[in-house]
Amino acid sequence: MSETVDPQFLPTARTTLKRLPKRAAYDRETVYAILDEGFVCHVGFAIDGSPYVIPTGYGRDGDVLYIHGSAASRMLRALEQAVPVCVNVTLLDGLVLARSAFHHSMNYRSVVVFGVASVVSDEGEKLRALRTFSEQVIPGRWDDVREPDEGELKATLVLKLPLAEASAKIRTGPPIDDEPDYKLPVWAGELPLHTVSGKPVADPRLPDGIEPPGYAVHYTRRRA
Repeated sequence: MSETVDPQFLPTARTTLKRLPKRAAYDRETVYAILDEGFVCHVGFAIDGSPYVIPTGYGRDGDVLYIHGSAASRMLRALEQAVPVCVNVTLLDGLVLARSAFHHSMNYRSVVVFGVASVVSDEGEKLRALRTFSEQVIPGRWDDVREPDEGELKATLVLKLPLAEASAKIRTGPPIDDEPDYKLPVWAGELPLHTVSGKPVADPRLPDGIEPPGYAVHYTRRRA
């Protein structure tokens, strides 16, 4: 795990918000809280002049973002060649219903990260990264399951992206209507949205007597 040098990300030409700059956040605490709550990111990159955006899982360890997948993955094989990437994570918190169609919006928290990913070749770091992925999705699961064997490690490619150029964008609160529209007899407000889990469903081949662990029964996404 790397040490945090500065509690603030230095805004760059790519991370500075030009539209609605008041919604920007450049402190690591805010950026990392958003990253830690999610576990699916979208990775954007260009190969031979063609753009690609691929959804994939991720995990954060200190000031590093780990991305993983099959060693045969086109995306990961492309990024293995030190290709610049843009990674986005978005958490949707609610729908914002305004009095006019134009001012409808969403409440959200998002992070964008720029950088160049590199391959994790050290087996020890690779195993730690895989644990990071597991703990990012469902804390406590890694300690209950069989760890990857040598063949599975070889079949998995892990990339790491330093968290050096990043920013967050956040919208909260009620709709913002044009002043004359506040007199319209139309309901306006927020419709909160939450990620919730259902009751665990056992594998049909699970032997009798094995109960679901507490982290599955009481699963919830963490939020700072």
